[in-house]
Amino acid sequence: MKKTGYYSSGEFARMAHVTLRTIRYYDKQDILKPSFVSEAGARFYTDEDFARLQQILLLKYLGFSLDDIREMTIDDADYHFMLNALNIQLKLVQDRIEQMQLVEKAIKDTSEAIQEEHTIDWNQMLNLIHLTGIEKSMKNQYQNASNISARINLHSLYSQNPQGWFPWIYEQMEMRSDMQVLEIGCGDGTLWSSNLKKLPEEVGITLSDISEGMLRDARRAIGMEDLRFTFRVFDCHQIPCEDESFDLVVANHVLFYCDDVSKVCQEVRRVLKPGGCFLCSTYGRNHMIEVSRLVQGFDDRIVLSADKLYERFGKENGAEILKDYFSENEWREYEDYLLVPEPEPLISYVLSCHGNQGQYIAERYKEFRAYVKRKTDVGFQIKKEAGIFICKK
Repeated sequence: MKKTGYYSSGEFARMAHVTLRTIRYYDKQDILKPSFVSEAGARFYTDEDFARLQQILLLKYLGFSLDDIREMTIDDADYHFMLNALNIQLKLVQDRIEQMQLVEKAIKDTSEAIQEEHTIDWNQMLNLIHLTGIEKSMKNQYQNASNISARINLHSLYSQNPQGWFPWIYEQMEMRSDMQVLEIGCGDGTLWSSNLKKLPEEVGITLSDISEGMLRDARRAIGMEDLRFTFRVFDCHQIPCEDESFDLVVANHVLFYCDDVSKVCQEVRRVLKPGGCFLCSTYGRNHMIEVSRLVQGFDDRIVLSADKLYERFGKENGAEILKDYFSENEWREYEDYLLVPEPEPLISYVLSCHGNQGQYIAERYKEFRAYVKRKTDVGFQIKKEAGIFICKK
């Protein structure tokens, strides 16, 4: 006999527009267990189970594996995580709309060409195939964007320096009218979207990134109607700009990700005007070391980054690398620390890192969350050791 307020497996599957096989599979995999099982073995679900299923379907859509999802309990306290997930989904929807508009135009152009020429232009057909295939990479691009957002979010929420990193960077740039500026690896354009009101009217700013997805975010944040900005996709190892084109080049936490830092420095020097300035940020070996100690206290096998990025280009060795390409360089440190009072943004930061943490945290997520909560309940302090090199050509 059916209990009031409960749905059978079949009813539950129809409500969620999934197959009964999917519901049974989630049950078997311990991802979504029924709230009630009768003596005869019939399984029943509640409205709370339905909300949980919607979360599972969303996380699966966003690219999380079932292993990742299994131990993730998304409740009201985890709003940071859910908000970030919804933001990714919104960006995916916006990109799909733009992408489908391009596909629609390509189909119309190809059809018109066939009608007029009575033959098939295979170049147009290949272009159409390429357009319809682009969508497959969007989810990965936005997962990467989500990782960057998680790292920025932790700093914006809990940094104790009231000025903020991006306003401080902007102040160091000493912007003036008629400047030509290039940013390499601009990400989602936060440096500029957070300082738009301060920008002189008569400037030209080229924002570049290797990821088209990141540039789409930057366009949306800044606005396509702002004619001061140009957006270009390219690899900073080979900047497609003429010699001596820019008064200022900015690389905010970019150089330590480059395969060949020397090559990038050569390219930056080439496109800078005589007397031009290169502003590049990085951090030192002790930057946020408390986060590494935190996760290793939970499981000493966890490594948040396989590469020690500061060894590639950091506070300690940056001046030595830059001196071969620029006549002057000066280190300026940003004085700040984080005080984190809640676990979710810190967990999101940890999960966004490029190491092996997912391997050891996913199956023990509840335990890890409880561990981080104990640390943040008393205020978890994280020291920063970040700053910029100001270089002159």
